[in-house]
Amino acid sequence: MAFDPEQQQPTSSAFVEVGKSSGEISSEREPLIKDNHTPENYSLVAAIFPFLFPALGGLLYGYEIGATSCAAISIQSPSLSGISWYNLSSLDVGLLTSGSLYGALVGSAVAFSIADVIGRRKELILAALFFLVGALTTTLAPIYSVLIIGRVTYGVGVGLAMHAAPMYIAETAPSQIRGQLVSLKEFFIVLGMVGGYGIGSLTVDTLSGWRYMYATSVPLAVIMGIGMWWLPPSPRWLLLRVIQGKGNVENQKEAAIKSLCRLRGPAFVDSAAEQVNEILAELSFVGEDKEATFGELFRGKCKKALIIGGGLVLFQQITGQPSVLYYAPSILQTAGFSAAGDATRVSILLGLLKLIMTGVAVVVIDRLGRRPLLLGGVSGMVVSLFLLGSYYIFFSAAPVVAVVALLLYVGCYQLSFGPIGWLMISEIFPLKLRGRGLSLAVLVNFGANALVTFAFSPLKELFGAGILFMGFGVICVLSLLFIYFIVPETKGLTLEEIEAKCL
Repeated sequence: MAFDPEQQQPTSSAFVEVGKSSGEISSEREPLIKDNHTPENYSLVAAIFPFLFPALGGLLYGYEIGATSCAAISIQSPSLSGISWYNLSSLDVGLLTSGSLYGALVGSAVAFSIADVIGRRKELILAALFFLVGALTTTLAPIYSVLIIGRVTYGVGVGLAMHAAPMYIAETAPSQIRGQLVSLKEFFIVLGMVGGYGIGSLTVDTLSGWRYMYATSVPLAVIMGIGMWWLPPSPRWLLLRVIQGKGNVENQKEAAIKSLCRLRGPAFVDSAAEQVNEILAELSFVGEDKEATFGELFRGKCKKALIIGGGLVLFQQITGQPSVLYYAPSILQTAGFSAAGDATRVSILLGLLKLIMTGVAVVVIDRLGRRPLLLGGVSGMVVSLFLLGSYYIFFSAAPVVAVVALLLYVGCYQLSFGPIGWLMISEIFPLKLRGRGLSLAVLVNFGANALVTFAFSPLKELFGAGILFMGFGVICVLSLLFIYFIVPETKGLTLEEIEAKCL
């Protein structure tokens, strides 16, 4: 196993004085990162809440996706909407469904400026506040314009939460289970989607049912906010402030020690101070002691991290995930599935499949590693996309081909890009640029999502569904090459080791 900075006491000979830039680490710096170390001491019970409360941001994001698909039906019903402005145009419905996406883009941009100043914990508290205000505004909206304001406000919370949650979980989790915990956040997103579809199906035939759908987010946002207020700040963020000379050194170190003790449980108390010093030494060693500039994002190891993280989340979206799910009801209906006539039930069916496959990824990710799951899962996506394209071009009389391709795509996506994209961007960036780097990656994610969503219909009209899915298949092959040649394996490494060995 790799060296853990929170278990071994560094010696003076291990820390050779070298330049403190964000460039490549030279070979003489390697003694810091040893090949064997004792696994970190931690309490599994103590690790639950530092994961759970940030992951509620993912749950609220997924719930919004599921609930809005049902709310769009409820709000246009003349008899059940409970409003006089139910006769919405296609543009109005488009703004309703995509309003949170615009807000998420804004939230990602805001995170770029504030993340490393206020820290991960306060950013998640701010996200919970936006979730709460957005949900209340949407639920109580008297007119359409207020409804859209609520949707965009909620979306800002999504952007902040999707930025800060993976960072907080990655920086506070023991290295042995970091992959499982960050991937479990993706499980919470899918769980939220299934929950949104479920609540939506129960209330879609109720008077003003769309208001109940959005109101369900309110208590979850309150719990998330209170939980994050109770949790300590990320110790690595506190120590980054120490070595960059921001704040009182002794106070910050003491806060980091207390934070580690709370995050890792009673087994960690005796060694907390020693391990804080070791983390400080390693952060200084890999060049974290100087405050980052914007230009450093595009130089040296920060540039490499941006290529890896940004590339993964870009391919996560442009390999056709929104489009395949868009076509799911018609594919199942063609195959004769009775549930296909009900879009909500179809969505629940696919949501449950996504949930199961994400659960499989969570269980095996820290055993098999990131690269095997990415390579295997994306290979399956390639096969499924070419099968889907072939169905629309050559095999339209054999709908079973489309059903198999659809299920294969959804399952393989949730084994690979779904959880691992978010995991990699949370752990690949150097600490001093993690906030800004991850905000750019999240911005790329939501921007690419918007691009694929809005470009799909005109591209389908221009080329046809078969050619379009074949095109997605070609892009998926390119993503496979990108993973094979560019993306490193980070299984079992601490965040400091990833910075030293993989960048």
